[in-house]
Amino acid sequence: MPTPPAPSAKLLQLLPEAVVQTDALWEITYLNPAWHKLTGHSVAAALGRSLLEFVHPDDIGTMRSGMPVFRLRFADADYRWVRLQLHPETDAADRVISRQGVLIEITEVTEQVLVEVRQRFLRLLETIDGVVWEAEIGVGNTFLSPQVERLFGYSVEEWRADPGFWRAHVHPDDLEQALLIDDAAYNATHSYAYEMSYRLIAKSGKVVWVRDLCRAVVEPGRPNRMIGLMIDVTQQKNTELELVRSENRYSLATRGSNDGIWYWDLRTDALHVSGRFHQIVGLAGGDHVYDGGWRFLEQLIDPEDRARVQAACRRHLAGHSPNFSVDFRAFHGAGRLVWVNWRGLAEFEDGVAVRMAGSLSDLAERGSSYDALTSLPGRPLFRDRLAHLIALHQNEAANGDGVPARDGAAMFAVLLLDLNEFKAVNDSYGHHVGDQLLQQVARRLESCVRAADLVARMSGDEFNVLLESIDPTEASQRAQQIAAALAAPYVIGEHTVRSGASIGLVSSASRLATVDDYLRAADTAMYRAKSRSLGVCVFQ
Repeated sequence: MPTPPAPSAKLLQLLPEAVVQTDALWEITYLNPAWHKLTGHSVAAALGRSLLEFVHPDDIGTMRSGMPVFRLRFADADYRWVRLQLHPETDAADRVISRQGVLIEITEVTEQVLVEVRQRFLRLLETIDGVVWEAEIGVGNTFLSPQVERLFGYSVEEWRADPGFWRAHVHPDDLEQALLIDDAAYNATHSYAYEMSYRLIAKSGKVVWVRDLCRAVVEPGRPNRMIGLMIDVTQQKNTELELVRSENRYSLATRGSNDGIWYWDLRTDALHVSGRFHQIVGLAGGDHVYDGGWRFLEQLIDPEDRARVQAACRRHLAGHSPNFSVDFRAFHGAGRLVWVNWRGLAEFEDGVAVRMAGSLSDLAERGSSYDALTSLPGRPLFRDRLAHLIALHQNEAANGDGVPARDGAAMFAVLLLDLNEFKAVNDSYGHHVGDQLLQQVARRLESCVRAADLVARMSGDEFNVLLESIDPTEASQRAQQIAAALAAPYVIGEHTVRSGASIGLVSSASRLATVDDYLRAADTAMYRAKSRSLGVCVFQ
């Protein structure tokens, strides 16, 4: 014998009002018979469906936010105003697990209820930092939220008294464009959302920038109306204009050097780059803002240089270096690599870097292009990179008495190498073989160093190697590895060529002061290695 339903269940079945229950995701889990009597939809067909399917699309947002009055689609396909106050049931963690309420048609709502709904609606509007509005063509604003007086100084009554009030108070410079958009909305054939920014003249004469989030509402048999939200964005606009002015000033100051300009908001990761920045890396377009700053930069940097660039950037953002400057190979839109210098300065708030700004330089235009024969960087680039490391070592790796520390990431080493018997190779086999030998030497050198290191051709058969973040012992070991690699025979066409190298090494532990000091010291050590057939000689 079946168990009779509980009294409460029987009562729900007998109620003349429609009882609705949903789960946390708005799926209907219970309806009493009054649902069918009120809406015309069968209970069986509605169970398991989302309640939101029955709500007018324009009312879904307000209904979900707690507004009890909205339009519901009845079985005859018409939308009618209803009241449904859903009461949530929560678990121990205060998470909604279900909602229950009584559904009634709006025509049956008493005046008291309507007043209650309106008061609740106005209280909700007071929490919005902007002006909610509704307007009809030929009528003007049919509704304005009270914030209109706080933002513009005009009362709701002043604003609504004149159908042309809004048009009369749009800034003259923005009026033509605003009217084009406004007229298009009033003559639209379908509902759609849009947005526009313009200036309004406040009662005090102050100019207020607003961002207007609007929707054109098209309903059969009715004139088009618009609803929207006006937000005061004056401060934001002024900030943007000041940024443009700052960029223009910086652009004027750097135009002679032909650098690309960039500004990076580290809090939002928005990266602003100039048209010249794009040009340097072979990309089309003018000024642009990339939402993911590092993601954009990472795609530009050659993978072999990426870790070194990121490490230099992190040192500066951590406050460990007073400025930021790094050279790297960037992918060019034409399908080649170009050497660039990326430099800038971070601004800190409460010890945290919040923004950076600086420039991007094409090192080829500064005379630091590749060596045409070996595709290695040339002398100017090597000197620039060495100068940066010297400054970093002096600024970052100094202890309390001002003497550079002998350990840490700022240490480096300079190698100068000269090929042995290179003239004999040219004399015996010809310069074309000598050129191919130099190319093979370049590739062997690159294979012997890390991505963070730099190999450059200085002149003739003379090469430089810059080893970063390395102590003197490790640098000496690396130099010996290079010497062994270069001593192996070279196969060039039908010839087998032997040509080792003499290497001079000087470490940052020597505490030299300038680029020329390091290059002279490496040169001295190299000639000592050559004269004594040592292979590698360390400057003391």
